[in-house]
Amino acid sequence: MIERAFWKDRIESAWKSRSIVWLAGVRRSGKTVLVQSLDGVEYFDCELPSVRARIEDPERFLRSIGKGRAALDEIHRLANPSEVLKIASDHFPALGIVATGSSSLSASARFRDTLTGRKTEVWLTPMMSEDVAAFGGTLEHRLGRGGLPPFFMAPEKPWADLREWLESYWARDVLELFRLEKRTSFLRFVEMVLVNSGGLFEAASHATTCGVSRPTISNYLAVLEATRVAHVVHPFSTRRSVELVKMPKVYAFDTGFVACHRGWDPLRPEDLGVLWEHYVLNEIHARLPGVEVRYWRSTSGKEVDFVVVRPGNPPVAIECKWSASYSRDLPGLRAFRRAYPGGRNLLVASDVASPWTAGTDGLDLDVVGLTGMISALDELHRP
Repeated sequence: MIERAFWKDRIESAWKSRSIVWLAGVRRSGKTVLVQSLDGVEYFDCELPSVRARIEDPERFLRSIGKGRAALDEIHRLANPSEVLKIASDHFPALGIVATGSSSLSASARFRDTLTGRKTEVWLTPMMSEDVAAFGGTLEHRLGRGGLPPFFMAPEKPWADLREWLESYWARDVLELFRLEKRTSFLRFVEMVLVNSGGLFEAASHATTCGVSRPTISNYLAVLEATRVAHVVHPFSTRRSVELVKMPKVYAFDTGFVACHRGWDPLRPEDLGVLWEHYVLNEIHARLPGVEVRYWRSTSGKEVDFVVVRPGNPPVAIECKWSASYSRDLPGLRAFRRAYPGGRNLLVASDVASPWTAGTDGLDLDVVGLTGMISALDELHRP
């Protein structure tokens, strides 16, 4: 079993603040293996009828565990999963519970109580940098195969498995938890998100292609967000007349699915740059889950990949480039700083071992790798 020390530490830290940890993440992201690897944790698979029968009396079940720790995997299979967690939090505070699911507690009608104030959520993203090192792969391999461990480690390119994953996602997450209809329209929408990942999102065009209404497309996107299959990045703007203010960008959750649905096999240099941008966003989500990420785009087409803001601080602008050699080709960043002077400018590149500072046409630029980026953003968001 491969040690995922970063995530084990994240769960242990979460238990220090609350007795209930909600471990969210897409199917096949490794939630089951992770909770089974935790020290001193008794594992319960809620897909098994015998386990569900045992938990029908939550008080007796929790009392039988005592003051130890328990993992309730696929807890949404229970008839009333939030009741079990609420009883555990209120009446068995010495018992540590980690429960797994693909969506947030507030996303599904199956959860009648969102356990506000009773839980800490840990989002298990697709493999981030420490995972790639632990699994022994290369960055290019991670970008092409994606960050779901079974597909990352597959001996052959798992394109057929990725398509089967979408069918399983519909049947076991979407249909069961959200009770959507029109399977064909929904899966067509998911494929469109994968193909157009990282681009501007126009609900009207998606509605026409999928044969559904615009409100239905908004509902579909909300389901993808709730289940972590898509991430909506909203624009940063204070100058409504010259900037995009409403149209978001939508990123698919995993680079392997993007590469597969765009037909990138093998990956070309220009493909690596697009997938690297997705990977940078994944790293921010993994290491700094509370950070709000936006993008900036002027009406003339100048753009900055990501903008991170904390109230009272100037915005941090982030440009993602596969190679640091692009550090002099940043017209979007220069346009952004003319509108918003001050704040750090980060160029995040895959080939930077040690950070360095560049001055380009009066623009101070920190050229960093993933570690340098996280350090800069963490410093911004310290209380």
